[in-house]
Amino acid sequence: MSARDHILRRLRSAPQTDAPQAPDARAFHAAERARQPVEDRAARIARFCEKMAFWHGEVVKVTRRNWIGKVRELCAAKGVATLLYGARTAHGKELAAAGVAGLAPYERPIEEWKQALFENIDAGITSTRGGIAETGTLIVWPDASEPRLMSLVPPIHFALLDAGQLYDTLLDAMFDQRWSGADGNPLPANALLVSGPSKTADIQVTLAYGAHGPKELIVLLLVDEEELR
Repeated sequence: MSARDHILRRLRSAPQTDAPQAPDARAFHAAERARQPVEDRAARIARFCEKMAFWHGEVVKVTRRNWIGKVRELCAAKGVATLLYGARTAHGKELAAAGVAGLAPYERPIEEWKQALFENIDAGITSTRGGIAETGTLIVWPDASEPRLMSLVPPIHFALLDAGQLYDTLLDAMFDQRWSGADGNPLPANALLVSGPSKTADIQVTLAYGAHGPKELIVLLLVDEEELR
């Protein structure tokens, strides 16, 4: 009898037991959270901004009324002539209706315009699924309207984040948004967690930005008017 046959025979003859129960992640998380101080919205926003700054990301507070004007202002300041956007998204339609200059819709298969995407696009703007205050992280949820390349290829990534979708932790976001993949909430092919611009220290242990993605990340944080102060 070969060693393989011997191992298989032992496995087949082993006593059968019930499968172990999966840990109750929700209960464990609730117990951990009960030991932590409760943060209100203002504290959560402040912590997110602090953590994002640590990762060299920039947070700009805007409102529903002025965010498009702020996009124009930032594009002018950073020399952005072409802004990649999702034409079928709600914010994309707002940008187009406002006549923002330099808009470039992502509306073709990448094989048809790969060179132009990599060489002629200055910045991209995407929505987000939420943010994590604990780590200063964005939740980016690519789909057919906003493919992954929109937040990966352009040198500057503008990300729209609603302050009402800021969570203390990743688990809070997962539980609140029901990331189970069930109940009509399918998960995307890849859910992205983005903390600051792209960075690497592979070469001579020297930190460099933009080697594997955007050199700049600018979060447009949608807040209420009174929270601008």
